[in-house]
Amino acid sequence: VDVTQVQGKLDRMFNLSVGAGRANEGLRADWQQQLAEIRRDAGFRYIRLHGLLTDDMGVYKIDAQGKEQYNFQYIDSLFDYLLSIGIKPFVELGFMPNAMASGTKTIFWWRGNVTPPRDYGQWERLIEALTRHWTERYGRDEVASWYFEVWNEPNLDGFWAGTQDEYFKLYAHAARAVKQVDPSYRVGGPATAGAAWIPEMIAYADKNKVPLDFVSTHSYGVSQGFLDEFGTTGTILSRDDMAVASDVLKNRKEIAASSMPKLDLHYTEWSSSYTPADPTHDSYHQAAYILKKLKQSSGAVQSMSYWVFTDIFEEPGPRFEAFHGGFGLMNTQGIKKPAYFAYQFLNQLGHTELKNADKNSWATLDDKGNAQVLLWDVTHTLPEKVNNQQFYIKDLPPKPKGQVAVALRGLKPGAYAMTVSQVGYKQNDAFTAYIGMGSPKQLTRQQVATLKAQATGKPSQQKTVTVGSDGRLATSLPLRENDVYLLQFAPAK
Repeated sequence: VDVTQVQGKLDRMFNLSVGAGRANEGLRADWQQQLAEIRRDAGFRYIRLHGLLTDDMGVYKIDAQGKEQYNFQYIDSLFDYLLSIGIKPFVELGFMPNAMASGTKTIFWWRGNVTPPRDYGQWERLIEALTRHWTERYGRDEVASWYFEVWNEPNLDGFWAGTQDEYFKLYAHAARAVKQVDPSYRVGGPATAGAAWIPEMIAYADKNKVPLDFVSTHSYGVSQGFLDEFGTTGTILSRDDMAVASDVLKNRKEIAASSMPKLDLHYTEWSSSYTPADPTHDSYHQAAYILKKLKQSSGAVQSMSYWVFTDIFEEPGPRFEAFHGGFGLMNTQGIKKPAYFAYQFLNQLGHTELKNADKNSWATLDDKGNAQVLLWDVTHTLPEKVNNQQFYIKDLPPKPKGQVAVALRGLKPGAYAMTVSQVGYKQNDAFTAYIGMGSPKQLTRQQVATLKAQATGKPSQQKTVTVGSDGRLATSLPLRENDVYLLQFAPAK
């Protein structure tokens, strides 16, 4: 890499947003502490969560006189906290308050009602009242910086008991309610599973003159299995090199071919697997996987919101094990998984991207002109006819891949401090250390402290290197399967 050859501003779509389980979990002290920590380390700017309007948030009821009653105290408590730590809501409008719902069908342990409203007018009035409340509480400029997304995965029967047409009707009423408060507020959908309904969503909005400021959808990198809350049927990591990213690129082409070719595209959920009992999420393999998928999708999408930041996540109910393949970047006790460091390292990249032909790395400059190189190896090691739940729960020593050479040119002559940080097998790898403990279901305080000490993100080496009059600096590092390295160069003090 020549540090004088600039590609442009680094596309930071990777940390625009992150997911969380449900709004009510956000009232917990440990959830809030973990979010503050990951906000500091990974720089996430927005958060998206389910269940904002579900009954455990106490939003809506009809009183004995038949009058509608709104209550936003729980939402206020949550949003006040989010904004206090510098993170904004990527508002997901759902699920249906029971007093408004047309049926009793629910999803998850916490019973989110997934039926259409009995009266779409009630739904629209609630969304308008809530948007107006936010505007009065936080100010128009603040709310104008948020995103409003209508519902979650309405193309799956489990999440929406209505038809596609009924979802579009739900969307139209919500979008008009938001815009009624302020036309500048951003609203979008369809928040579908599997990159679906994007052309249909755009065509509907165009034909019916319904506001649409962005489109959103989801993708996961498994080729087999289904929404399996307890991991009992087994999921299989896709062998497709372009898994997840091919969905992103397909949607971008669909938007370009539509009547709204410049629409923003937000992936409001993505990960290696859509099952909260998949040990890929805990494994050291996940860090390099995340980086590869983000690099492949860069330039085609406005955000890739990792699902989710914490294992404090109760879709199947409270979990009984310390590590269970949960979606989180941290486990319930706040132990950082290898995946956490993929995002921490990304956040340490500078804002200027350098020209770089290598597809498994980013090279950047920060505002002081210091260089950073983030590189990784992705090797698919899952054997044929074996599922994730059988494979990734074991101690999995990687094979060596030789040396990786890093050569920089265009540097000013002098002494530089080179800092190397790593994530991979037994490097910021709490899960392998946990397996080494015998995979205890419950952890003692000492075990938690031991595992946290294994995963701090601190550099593995720091040394001084010299750049001569030719402006060149070369180093090489031992590379193993699914290793990640962050190299940072700054003038030695």
